[in-house]
Amino acid sequence: MNPINSSEISPAELEARLRLHRLPELGPKRFHVLIQAFGCASKALSAPASAWRSLGVPAISADARRSPQIRDGASAALAWLERPAQHLLMWDQPEYPALLAQIDDAPPLLFVAGDPDILEKPQLAMVGSRRASRPGMDTAAAFSRSLASAGFVITSGLALGIDGAAHQAALEVGGRTVGVLGTGLENFYPQRHRKLAAAMIAQGSAVISEFPLDAGPQAGNFPRRNRIISGLSLGVLVVEASMASGSLITARLAAEQGREVYAIPGSIHHPGAKGCHQLIRDGAVLVETIEHILEALRGWQALSRPAPVPITHPLVALLHAAPHTSEALAIASGRPLSQVLATLTELELEGKVICESGRWLARCQV
Repeated sequence: MNPINSSEISPAELEARLRLHRLPELGPKRFHVLIQAFGCASKALSAPASAWRSLGVPAISADARRSPQIRDGASAALAWLERPAQHLLMWDQPEYPALLAQIDDAPPLLFVAGDPDILEKPQLAMVGSRRASRPGMDTAAAFSRSLASAGFVITSGLALGIDGAAHQAALEVGGRTVGVLGTGLENFYPQRHRKLAAAMIAQGSAVISEFPLDAGPQAGNFPRRNRIISGLSLGVLVVEASMASGSLITARLAAEQGREVYAIPGSIHHPGAKGCHQLIRDGAVLVETIEHILEALRGWQALSRPAPVPITHPLVALLHAAPHTSEALAIASGRPLSQVLATLTELELEGKVICESGRWLARCQV
């Protein structure tokens, strides 16, 4: 078994915690109440049902303690932990993420596939719509690349749309990224991002979940996992969100947890911008460039960054020669217009180009 999280926990107590964790209607707060009342999970499991009732724990939780399914699930989790790069972090162990431990309802157990050490590195959460527009996806990717290159771990929910764009872009620049699931790690959802999750694990990142390994995609699990996304992070950047987006839940939780909330504005005619605009009215930091985030988190930036690439980007080279419209750049470079627009957005965030009166210019680098 991976020793990272079990050095002070006996095998019997570990198995007891895994059983306790699987009981119905036993969330983080009730889990903590039982551990504090009885001293350990093993004693909690053997305590009379009346003692559980006196602590406000429902009968359905106490009655399930002897269930074969509960025992079998715990045994399966122990077997899962025997495999490489699969870990379990516990709330009272030193390896548990310090920022996450600060929130009121920190998950007592956290399953990790990949490198658990990155959970202690400075993280920036990026969230947004699952049905994001193409410009929104491009913006998310551009910000993720820049933030990952600045030394931040990019944390998100591995959902379709903005989440996936943020994870993928971080990997593209050799950065690290954390995916927080609303299901168990052995019941992955959404299936379309299974390969992305595998790539994250293979490249030194991590996919995590507080839910039992076989937990399915229940609707209530996804808002619940959002508190982990914000709880792990120094701040949350909302890229594109409607008024009904779950990203607003993550932003609200971040504010309640004392984290920074950032939002990227959009067109007043775009429904996907309305959530971001509301966040800005409520006090979120309006973000137009990467510097707006880095200024607030300057002290957390990595001391060592990846070595800068000495080669000038081909589009920047063209703009050094003369200003161009985006259409003219597409023709001159032989690239699709959509690719040129996405690249220009990224270069603008990096401070290398600027758009004035519909024409793009290269900025002088000092």
